[in-house]
Amino acid sequence: MFYSLTGKIVYSDISRVAVESSGIAFDVSTSLNTLKKIGNIGDTATLYTYLAVREDGVELFGFCDQEELQYFKMLISVSGVGPKAAASILSALTPEMLALSITAGDVKSITKAQGVGPKIAQRIVIELKDKVSKLVPAKINTEKLTSSQGLYPTENTEEAVNALMALGYSHSDASHAVASLDPANSVENLIKQALRNLARR
Repeated sequence: MFYSLTGKIVYSDISRVAVESSGIAFDVSTSLNTLKKIGNIGDTATLYTYLAVREDGVELFGFCDQEELQYFKMLISVSGVGPKAAASILSALTPEMLALSITAGDVKSITKAQGVGPKIAQRIVIELKDKVSKLVPAKINTEKLTSSQGLYPTENTEEAVNALMALGYSHSDASHAVASLDPANSVENLIKQALRNLARR
């Protein structure tokens, strides 16, 4: 019914934004990732939308780009995952990080989302793994996820990921932070660069 909405941001909180268009302010539920990208009150924003229709009413969801909306639609296709849970997952994980988590079978990272338990997270991995493997962004080397040698192309990369996990980072966050780095670097340099990447999120 609605494809997108463009207008001035007149209100926002941790899960919603009100966008005024043609004199009407639309109340849109969204993710923290979208809220970080669309700007502040008074700025003009475009949201790609999905209208959720339930027995007790309707709710408009909006996202900053088509990719996040695509992952939202995939999430709500999973049995037991409603629109609010899907938005919660996309608040905890960017689409890229979610893709990596699903492809790597990293259930723990998905459970970081509020209201998402291990059973639902496992179901998401099982039901979406094939779909997501075709959509993993090009800059994530999928060979690292499917190689017969394991998730990592070098021992240094694997050691760096394990070190980051020992510091308290999830498998998904650690893998994502290391995936874009040159695997020929020393373990120490990989850890330092990965920590800088993680600090910028």
